[in-house]
Amino acid sequence: MLRRTSPWALLALVTTFLPIKALAGRPMTLADLMAIRRLSEPVPSPDGRWVVYVAGAVDLDDNRVNSDLWLVPTTGGEPRQLTQGARHDRHPAWSPDSRWIAFESNRDGEFQIYSLRLDGGEARRLTSLATGASQPQWSPDGAHLAFVSSVFPEFSDRPFAEADRLNRERIAAAEKSKVKARVITNLLYRHWDSWVDGRRQHLFVLPLRDGAASGDPRNLTPGNRDAVPTSSTFAAGDEFAFSPDGAELAYTATPTPVHEEAWKTDHDIWAVRLSTGERRQLTHNPAADGCPKYSPDGRWLAFRAQSRPGFEADRWQLMIQDRSTGKTRSLTADWDRSVEGLTWSPDSRTLVLEAEDQGMKLLWRLPVDGGVPTKLLTTGTSGEAGVLAEGNGTVIFSRSTMRSPAEICSVPLAGGNFIALTHANDALLAGLDLPAPESVTVPGAGGASVQMWILRPPGFDPAKRWPLVFWVHGGPQSAYLDSWSYRWNAELWAAQGYVLAMPNPRGSTGFGQKFTDEISGDWGGKVYTDLMACLAWVESQPYVDSKRMAAAGASFGGYMMNWFQGHTDKFRTLVTHCGVYNFDTMYGTTEELWFDEWDHGIPWENPKFGEFSPHRFAANFKTPNLVIHNELDFRVPVAQGMDLFTVLQRKGIPSQWLYFPDEGHWVLKPQNSVLWNETVFDWLAKYLK
Repeated sequence: MLRRTSPWALLALVTTFLPIKALAGRPMTLADLMAIRRLSEPVPSPDGRWVVYVAGAVDLDDNRVNSDLWLVPTTGGEPRQLTQGARHDRHPAWSPDSRWIAFESNRDGEFQIYSLRLDGGEARRLTSLATGASQPQWSPDGAHLAFVSSVFPEFSDRPFAEADRLNRERIAAAEKSKVKARVITNLLYRHWDSWVDGRRQHLFVLPLRDGAASGDPRNLTPGNRDAVPTSSTFAAGDEFAFSPDGAELAYTATPTPVHEEAWKTDHDIWAVRLSTGERRQLTHNPAADGCPKYSPDGRWLAFRAQSRPGFEADRWQLMIQDRSTGKTRSLTADWDRSVEGLTWSPDSRTLVLEAEDQGMKLLWRLPVDGGVPTKLLTTGTSGEAGVLAEGNGTVIFSRSTMRSPAEICSVPLAGGNFIALTHANDALLAGLDLPAPESVTVPGAGGASVQMWILRPPGFDPAKRWPLVFWVHGGPQSAYLDSWSYRWNAELWAAQGYVLAMPNPRGSTGFGQKFTDEISGDWGGKVYTDLMACLAWVESQPYVDSKRMAAAGASFGGYMMNWFQGHTDKFRTLVTHCGVYNFDTMYGTTEELWFDEWDHGIPWENPKFGEFSPHRFAANFKTPNLVIHNELDFRVPVAQGMDLFTVLQRKGIPSQWLYFPDEGHWVLKPQNSVLWNETVFDWLAKYLK
């Protein structure tokens, strides 16, 4: 068991590692998790020579993760740090001539856009908007930079200087006022952990000359509508893109009428002309469209699309629109996988896709003429892909597994072995005993195949009987992947001396859309049968002590812990993180209603709306329960956890509530993460050790 340690003592541990030889083969610790460099957002330069990426490092003393830009040659070599500071530098974007990198940073307070010359010098600040600026993109001719700012729409059609002044005055008045009340007139007034406060995410363009601003920004999408969705549910990277001639921007507009956007998923692709501001609608699908990407030759516009309105977890198909005729077709109509990120090869003949498959997220290539997608990789979890402009033959991406955090890699577009371009964590990982996960398949409800990951603890001896921790994932339309996590880290949990089981039951993604669909309206049905079948398989293993089993989960996984409370006594204890407890109160307090309405219906219309609500079975509760719930969780509001904890206490069931006033659906601040892990591990040890 990891003993309780102060964050400052952990910082000392992190910064004073023993020599690797002395640590060879030791189990992973929480200090190790905090010491790992967090790599993301690789972007290859247009000239094919470099990859810029983001590297994050935990600063426990200041309770944050600092991120900086780094550079590595596309052929591999020694990385070079480009920025440094105590804040976030992220989301890099290359200028077309590969001389400049634009990025967003909060080094001066609010996030703004900066540029950095590749051959040296200090970063230049390009924007100073009262409402901040993020997600920079260069136009193909280098004459403009597009970005996003969350502005008050009532000022958005005024000249920039006036609109920015009015935005600034509105924000300053709210901060200065001793009255903190909000007047709210429509839904989706908050999202995940932030209040929307009547703002809209608009697209701006800034004229540039030699990497510096040469005029004021211009709002291209004024009005009471988002040009980039507030809801990250529908995002797959940037939701806007320049056409190759730089004449227009395609973007993902949110549903109309705006008072229905909390329960509609009708996102459409629009385009706006830079010269005139004229906007036109490119897609008319009643379900969600998004992630527009022009082909480099300008002939095509690729994007993702769903078929069923109101269903956020519907299969995303890859669509392609002929820009000369407007004719649109699906390239993946017969492919039973859901497209996530997408990018073009420089010759406009191939698309590189991200899609989950059987417990992994892989990269695939697909010719623009159609066909069956081909795997570029067969293991691990990969994403954030970009294709080198030089040679049309190399894909740059990030890749992780359950045993290794993300590194920046490359793989031939034609297929083959990948190469790691960075090795930020090799030295640390070399000293750790990180067991490999095993994938097993179990017959679930109706005989359907259910995939499950099994991770055994370091120093595993099959002749012994080990305690088990049974995870249930969130979503519920999600999956446990062979990937690294900085929140629920499987290797760290196994290092506590537990066998870890991670099933992918009904509702899981990457196993076909029918499998995903079969949880909607059935949260306690087939999925519960699948989970119990997986548990029975694990119980039957000679190395598992079936008298020492616990279960843990977050979001939908937290819901299932609450369902377990009323339906099984298999577990000695449960850990519920931000779980749904009462369907009735959840519907009235969550922000994205389309999710609740698709999976359960509308309360006053569906007589079975609360059929699978855990609170209805509170009379059966008896299992000791750790409850974790956070004040800023607007997806599963904190009252769900309060309600559960009250019932547990009133019934005299051993229980504890870990409450974070400054966290949302996830626990992200490093010191909070330390406390979260220590509290969970202490609780589990109390019942399993």
